[in-house]
Parts: sequence; structure tokens; C-alpha cells
Amino acid sequence: MLVAVVPAHDEERTLPESLRSLRVQSPAPDRVVVVADNCTDGTAAVAAALGAEVVTTAANTGRKAGALNQALDVLLPSLADDDQVLVMDADSAIVPGFLAAATAWLRDHPGTGAVGGVFTGRAGGGLVGALQRNEYARYAREVDRRRGQAMVLTGTATLFRVAVLREIAAARGRVLPGRPGSVYDTLALTEDNEITLAVKSLGHAAVSPRECGVLTEIMSTWRDLWHQRLRWQRGALENLRAYGLTRVTLPYAAKQIAMYLGIVAVALFLLATVLFAAHGELGPPRGFWLAVTGLFVVERAWTVRTRGPRAMLLAAPIVVEFGYDLFQQAVFLRAAADTLGRRAVHWHHATSLRAA
Repeated sequence: MLVAVVPAHDEERTLPESLRSLRVQSPAPDRVVVVADNCTDGTAAVAAALGAEVVTTAANTGRKAGALNQALDVLLPSLADDDQVLVMDADSAIVPGFLAAATAWLRDHPGTGAVGGVFTGRAGGGLVGALQRNEYARYAREVDRRRGQAMVLTGTATLFRVAVLREIAAARGRVLPGRPGSVYDTLALTEDNEITLAVKSLGHAAVSPRECGVLTEIMSTWRDLWHQRLRWQRGALENLRAYGLTRVTLPYAAKQIAMYLGIVAVALFLLATVLFAAHGELGPPRGFWLAVTGLFVVERAWTVRTRGPRAMLLAAPIVVEFGYDLFQQAVFLRAAADTLGRRAVHWHHATSLRAA
């Protein structure tokens, strides 16, 4: 049996497309369960009208992870170990063939615990939206170059083996952080990153094949993007703190260290640029440095070619995306400061483009 679980908080506008994307799959889910979590709109009514089962959370304070735990507490006892559960966001839509590819992968690779999607951003959002879509295109390319090995089992859509979900729940409070018996750790700010570490820590592989595409919402304002990325980065740091340094977390820790060293390098580059400019020694690149700059321009444009000429034109000038990188580096620094200071973080629920 294949069961789709769709957590939803005030998603009456985006939910219909998500459910339609499930109906056209082959195989289609045997059951579709929408988890209406603290909704103030018609999410539950829309879900029921479209033929989905509806589970309404009760006094949930654990955000998405808590909503999923309540639903899985009801579902898992009725499922067999060789059944599968798709966890999918209500503002996302999986491409045709997603479930065929994901179920085939689990069938053919017994050591794989879960199959995640490779997400792309929806249209809209102006410049901030275009920059996110370029970023996601490069992430998809990176996953493909790793032959589908996933760093994160995306919360937009991931298919799990039921046996693995049970194993995670049994390991909570012992070898994994979290409350014993719960599939998801409600203290984790990024439940998808945390459950990826859980799957891998228990010895299972996590993959994201290119055929498993997901179309998801993008942040339409810089403010929403700031809050989203601050939660993502803060969650990544908190998850590393909770797990400690292990064989599984070492690559994640190394990536974080490299990223923060990169921020230092950029700061030194900007300082050097200012000093050269102050002494009148700053000019256009020449000779070797002109060639290096040209290669960099080509690389930035080439890595987003799947998105078409407009995306390549946005990437080619470098300066626009460099500004986007500086924005994200500011987020990373704030996240590090908040983590070290153990400041409280609040869940920010952005308004979708279509809701706006």
C-alpha cells in the first residue's frame, strides 16, 4: 500500500493542484490523507471535496513535525512494513512519473530508506523569484552530479519505507534525538533535514533521482526569503548540535565550515577591492584575470541553462547573483549568532504568490 500524507496549514488555494498531481501518478496512492493543522480557512473542506481523507490536528504546538506525528500515530499501526508513505507539502506538486520512479527505486535498492524529490520553483516573484529558481537549478545539477545521493530528503515530497519510519520512531530518545515513539523530532526547525540525518544514521541510503521532480512555491519578497532561509540555516546548525559529530554528520559539518570560511574570503575580497579603489589601482581585469573572469561568467550562465535564456542572462552579469549571495551570507551569519546565543526562533508562514 502507498499512502500520501499532506500536512497543510491554511492551504485551501494551493491544495487542489497538489492533490491533482497525486491523482495522475501511476501508481496513484491508495490513500491520500490531508492533515489540516491549525487551519483558519477552508483547507479541510477543500480536501474532503476532492476526495481526500482529512485528519485534523488536536492542540498541535509542534508545527509541521507535530502535525505529521499525529497523523502517523494513527496511520502506521494499520500499515505493513513493506508499505510506503509519501510525505508531501500542500503547496507543492509532483511531476508525472514521480511515484513510478520512487517506488521502482525502493523496489530495486533494498538499502535505500527513502526517495526524495528534486524541486524547482514556480513562476512569479519578480527578481527574488528568478534568483531562487536559478539557485534551485544549480542544486538539482549538484544532486544529479552526485548520482542522486541526497543531502536532504526534501519536505516538498519524499517517499519513505514504513519499516524505516517505525525504526526511526523506535530509535528516538536512544540513538536519535527526539521523543521516544515519534517519527519526527518536534524540536527540529527543519524537519526534513533532521529526518534525513535520522535515516542515514540508521544505516539507510537517501536518494533524489532526477525523475522525481517537484514544483514548489518560492518566496515572493525579500522579507519572506530572509525568514525562510534563516529557519533553514538555523535548523541545519541545530540539527548538527543535536546529533554531534558522527560518520553521517561529518560531511554536513565540513560543508558548514567551508561555507563560513567562504564568507570570510568574500569579506577579504571586498576589503581588498575597497583598498585598491581608494588608491586608484582598481580597473577592469586584464590578461590572466580577464580569462578567469570570463570562465566564471560562462560557469554561472551554463549551470542554469536548463532554465532557458532568461535565467542565463540573469546569471551572466555576475553582480546580481553576487548580491543574492551576499544576502544569503548575511542570513548565515545571523543564524550562527542566534544559534550561539540560543535565541528563540519563530516559524514564519509566508503568503503564497497565488494567495496574494
